[in-house]
Amino acid sequence: MKIILRSGAVAAAFGVGLSLAVLPAVPAGAAAAIRVPCNDITALKNAINRANASANAGRIVLASHCTYNLTAPDNADDGLPEITGNVTISGRDTTIRRAPSATQDFRIFHVQVGGNLTLDSLAVSGGSLASGFGGGILNFGGTLNLNRTVLKGNSAREGGGIGNTGGRVDLDRTTVERNTASSFGGGIVNGGNGTLTMEGGALLKNRAATDNGGGLENILGTATLRSVSVRGNTAIVGGGIRNTNGSTLRMESSTVRDNIAVFGAGISNNASPATLVRSLVTRNTAITAGGGILNQGGGQVTLTDSRVVRNTPDNCSPAGSVPGCTNPAATVAPPASQLPPPSKDSKVRK
Repeated sequence: MKIILRSGAVAAAFGVGLSLAVLPAVPAGAAAAIRVPCNDITALKNAINRANASANAGRIVLASHCTYNLTAPDNADDGLPEITGNVTISGRDTTIRRAPSATQDFRIFHVQVGGNLTLDSLAVSGGSLASGFGGGILNFGGTLNLNRTVLKGNSAREGGGIGNTGGRVDLDRTTVERNTASSFGGGIVNGGNGTLTMEGGALLKNRAATDNGGGLENILGTATLRSVSVRGNTAIVGGGIRNTNGSTLRMESSTVRDNIAVFGAGISNNASPATLVRSLVTRNTAITAGGGILNQGGGQVTLTDSRVVRNTPDNCSPAGSVPGCTNPAATVAPPASQLPPPSKDSKVRK
């Protein structure tokens, strides 16, 4: 018996096999992206609710080069529905903001316990919560991932840009800029045994108006900053960073510069371990003491291949409290009575 194979059939069969081989694999059950038209707030809220309810990760894609204006809160304190599921929101030159015309106070995002929010290539601005925690974003025991995102011009009593309590926050090439707290943590508060990791990006020109931690208040938390610029922030204590109450701070290849405070302009470290690796603390200005670093309450500051130089009026205070840090010969140390109480820190309020 002869077996005859037609050339066309062979080619077709081979082509089918080849095409099957190169088709990309699609994860089983992957949810399709939900696309939200420019400034359609109702559609955005509906998309978040759908993503929260999805058994898989919910993906939301916003319009490019667009501003989404929130004119009223979705609930008591939040401009958008609370994040309770696994939600990713991405854009391109896209902003979500509390509208300038809004008459009520509210933050933009609130991640609840067990929730997971990822923002990619967005700006979050204008959130305002005068008597609350987390002006731009509150992460309450959830997970918050910000990639190439900007938090700018948000305000709250504590944690003007981000308030994190008991959760995990990962910032990748993200800038926290010009946020304000009436109390502490102008840019970020990391507390309640929360974890903060920054890779790249900056804490820039944030302000704690009446208390501590202009750029970052790390209180009962763990914070790691790699290749981060902490610059131009202001506070009463800890213009750039306040690390306190048994928190852990680690900085790698980072710069703390041009920050201003009454005490501890660059870094204020209180009863906590802080480690600086290949980092620079310079040109910070304290009105009283601790231009570069103020170390109190038995805190331990470790400098590894790091420099604390050219700060005003001194580099480290009290003198000798930071191994490897020296002050200019003409430096006059203030009396202990002029230094702030080591334990002057409020607890994070939820």
